[in-house]
Amino acid sequence: MTGTIYRLTTKDFAVLEVMLMRRRALADPAVPMLERKLAESSVVPIGTVEPDVATLNSRVIFRVDDGQAETRTLVLGDAYAPVGSGLPVGTWRGLCLLGMRAGQSALIERPDGSGERILLEDVAYQPEAARRTAPDAAAGRRSHGLRLVYSAEADRWPLGGDGKIRQTERDDPGPSAA
Repeated sequence: MTGTIYRLTTKDFAVLEVMLMRRRALADPAVPMLERKLAESSVVPIGTVEPDVATLNSRVIFRVDDGQAETRTLVLGDAYAPVGSGLPVGTWRGLCLLGMRAGQSALIERPDGSGERILLEDVAYQPEAARRTAPDAAAGRRSHGLRLVYSAEADRWPLGGDGKIRQTERDDPGPSAA
């Protein structure tokens, strides 16, 4: 990841900061990449991130070098997505894609000197964009909650009743007095 500017939401930035602190304690080889990612990123509020930016839980379509296009969901860890559909942001590729804009590419440089170019082709789904459009879509739909079908006047009771509760027996019949 060199010379690329990323756009991270405040939430994604906080997730990467925590990841960096934990990995520094373990002397993880991904620490320099995490540091560069945080240094090369501009932070935007969650509600203002553009819909073509890859955020956590976004479904992305990308290519590695000249390979076939792959579709994955950027997740926090392996346990957050069905097998094969998620790409954890703790991996080289997941970390690289987080914060990229559709059409943007970056070079991943590994500690062993190898590298690969990743191209983010499209952001097929972004939760922040979906959240912004949800109120607009809901305005055109009818609520799926309970609906009042009939409301009677307070002084009208069904079957000619007068609205009083009448008790016809004693509270506790108990043993009868002999």
